[in-house]
Amino acid sequence: MTPDSRRPLRRFALLAPLVLVTTTLLGAAFGPRILAVSDATNPGLKELADILTTARAWYADDLTSEKLVYASIEGMLGTLDPHSSFLEPEEYGAMQEKQRGSFYGLGIIISKRNGKVTVITPVEGSPAERLGIRAGDVIDLVEGQPISDLPIDAVVKKLKGPKGTKVRITIVRPGLGEPLQMTVTRAEIPTNSVSFAFLLQPGVGYIRLKDFTHTSAAEVGEAWDRLAKQGMTKLVFDLRGNPGGLLDQAVGVADTFLKKGDKVVITRGRQASSEQVYDAPGKNTRPRIPVIALINKGSASASEIVAGALQDHDRALVVGQTSWGKGLVQSVYNLTDGAGLALTTAKYYTPSGRCIQRDYKEFIEYVTPLDEDGEGEEAESIEAAKKEVYRTDGGRVVYGGGGITPDEVVKAERLSRFAAGLYARGLFFEFAVQWRAKNPEVPLDFKVTDAVRDAFFKYVDDQSAGGENGAKASYAAEKDPSVIDRAIEEEILTAAHGREAGYKVALSGDVQLQKALTMFPEAEKLAGIPPEPEKVAGKAPAAGGVARTTGAAGKARTE
Repeated sequence: MTPDSRRPLRRFALLAPLVLVTTTLLGAAFGPRILAVSDATNPGLKELADILTTARAWYADDLTSEKLVYASIEGMLGTLDPHSSFLEPEEYGAMQEKQRGSFYGLGIIISKRNGKVTVITPVEGSPAERLGIRAGDVIDLVEGQPISDLPIDAVVKKLKGPKGTKVRITIVRPGLGEPLQMTVTRAEIPTNSVSFAFLLQPGVGYIRLKDFTHTSAAEVGEAWDRLAKQGMTKLVFDLRGNPGGLLDQAVGVADTFLKKGDKVVITRGRQASSEQVYDAPGKNTRPRIPVIALINKGSASASEIVAGALQDHDRALVVGQTSWGKGLVQSVYNLTDGAGLALTTAKYYTPSGRCIQRDYKEFIEYVTPLDEDGEGEEAESIEAAKKEVYRTDGGRVVYGGGGITPDEVVKAERLSRFAAGLYARGLFFEFAVQWRAKNPEVPLDFKVTDAVRDAFFKYVDDQSAGGENGAKASYAAEKDPSVIDRAIEEEILTAAHGREAGYKVALSGDVQLQKALTMFPEAEKLAGIPPEPEKVAGKAPAAGGVARTTGAAGKARTE
């Protein structure tokens, strides 16, 4: 069971400010013990020890040595760069678990909704799904104890446990009068990096990679092979909102697309040992088909390495918005008490020589870059004009100076105040749960009708969230009311048929994806594939049916 991480693509613009926090926890690899390097004669170290001792002995309140030492470490690292970080033992352990690619638990994604621990969706094939736990179920008790007052991470901790052990939970389900008592046997739950892989339309595959863990390269290869058997001849590779992860997996994923020996990334730092060249090993290469890679402000580090390598080698057309610009190499060390240290030891450079790292001298500007919903293509064009010019293998112009600039800039959709408010309050999800309780048979081709829409308006107004003139009037005033219809449809299909069914609805209104689908002629030229006959005749493609070594200091990672 994990906290709810599902977000419609149209809201990716909100992810960028969170990357600085989440990447610290998502990217660590397991490094060696930190070397004991000290200078006993350094007066600064003696002064620090004196201050710690004095504060411990004389401060008005009782202080633990651990609290003082941890705060000192964090303050010291804060003077270096935004990504060098100290991980307390619990944080470090959670990060290691995530990167192993699995954990033991029930297999549900949960979130706090109106103060209640609510199931967003069960994981396919998990113990929770086999027992019939479904979206909208409220977990009221765990082992007979109420959990509504606990933070979500504490609830997750209670539900996880060793493989084969049991946990008793009480579920309140909309439409049922009595709570459901369940005993669930914990099992291994894979934390997949590839969250979705299917055909968008005949011949056009779609793979969404949400992060880089130990299984990412294998998952991408498996997804590719599965789609190839279904007739895939073109691919949209979605890296939007991907905060990064393990460096070896970035190389492995890039290897899926590149030729053996193609450079993937170069690291350079102050120490000579930090300069490393990582080449595609040629283990996972797949057929050369047209590829479009999607990126945005939430794409960072490992996802930037992959997007930059594909762009520099003319292996993919990159579409979307300029990525985050996180190109600092963290070497990860184990500390003696189970904590971890992620220390910046080098910077990442793409094969053409572009430095991925964006300037971070102004911290506030660094953590709040150009608003993805702001000035759009024009602002990005101005930014690109200020950047350093590099050339791809085929001589195309690409830009350095921070992040990966797309070949085609497409701004994300911006939600209206009314729609954003409905999302913020979780009303689409809650309505879908209530509606499904009364309408258990939901066909896969479900569409929002006037009756469904009116029921939604009433539900929103009952929650006092419809605006001054009511939800129906607010809907009528929308510039694009289909956004509301799609959100209703997405949540109802998710509740009835799972995440993929709802996600496909979200993609049908994804302006970046829909633009990408019209750009395969350019991607075919990059891939060296002759255009299809109908394109020679001037017909536009359909918009889619869905609508080598590590540094001596420690094992390198990306975040």
